[in-house]
Amino acid sequence: MLTIIICFQYDIKFHIDLTLLSIAIVFPLVFTIRGSFRRREKALEHLSQFRSALKTMYYFANSSNSLSVEEKKEISDILLEISHTSMEHLKNNMESTESLDPVINKVQMFVIAKGEVMSGRLKDRIFRFMNDLHESLENLHAINTHRTPITLKAYCKIFIYIFPLIYAPTIINDMGASNPIYVTYFVVILTEFILISLYNIQDQLEYPFDDYGLDDIKLDSFKMDR
Repeated sequence: MLTIIICFQYDIKFHIDLTLLSIAIVFPLVFTIRGSFRRREKALEHLSQFRSALKTMYYFANSSNSLSVEEKKEISDILLEISHTSMEHLKNNMESTESLDPVINKVQMFVIAKGEVMSGRLKDRIFRFMNDLHESLENLHAINTHRTPITLKAYCKIFIYIFPLIYAPTIINDMGASNPIYVTYFVVILTEFILISLYNIQDQLEYPFDDYGLDDIKLDSFKMDR
């Protein structure tokens, strides 16, 4: 808005081919949006694998004849704790796994403590699905901490702010004095609104776990006790 006012006030206008400039802004924006969307889809796959591993271990433990009722409840509580702690870890965008690792290690501690009463077959099954659990969590943590390249996002943001300084005088020159001023205002503001909206969409997709945007992943749906 301010750019248009200044251009009209001081009669600043010139002609520049906007095709190359538009590609320089729109192409990186579309690229980052596509990358963020793919990360979101991969996160959904890993979340499904995470919940599947937890539920399978829960079924194996609770169908075992070698564990008592109290021991079955203990392992079930551990799996529930892993589920809730992992979801909170992702929702808070935590880069450190310091609070998450000890909770996951409780499964191994339980198996070691109950080694005499648990059958070897049950141990093998639990560790088999613990591998899937670790793999899915490591992938989710990597998606959560390693995002779209910062330099590319900064490049897009800088060009979005610079764009009106070049676009407004060009539109004023191309439309000429025969068109109403409000039409020029509308065209420039609409174009900038589109660019900012695309940038905000990408920024929201960049954080799929924080439950802030409309397209964020509903983490509660992937808890073991949903």
